[in-house]
Amino acid sequence: MAIIIELDVMLAKRKMKSTELAEKVGITPQNLSVLRSGRARAIRFSTLDAICQHLQCQPGDILRYQSNISISDNN
Repeated sequence: MAIIIELDVMLAKRKMKSTELAEKVGITPQNLSVLRSGRARAIRFSTLDAICQHLQCQPGDILRYQSNISISDNN
């Protein structure tokens, strides 16, 4: 997948446990675990908004795009 989830990094920076964040955001720890592991196929904007509010960060701090296309110079 081209979207990399870096939620663990932000949790560590904020010294917050994932169970604490899940409780504050209002989602189950299992759903947060699916998101953290990168297995989630979607995230609601309201959930992303709540995560960013509680971690005091921007969406780009926890979501990163990585291209799957490798460009090689064959000249």
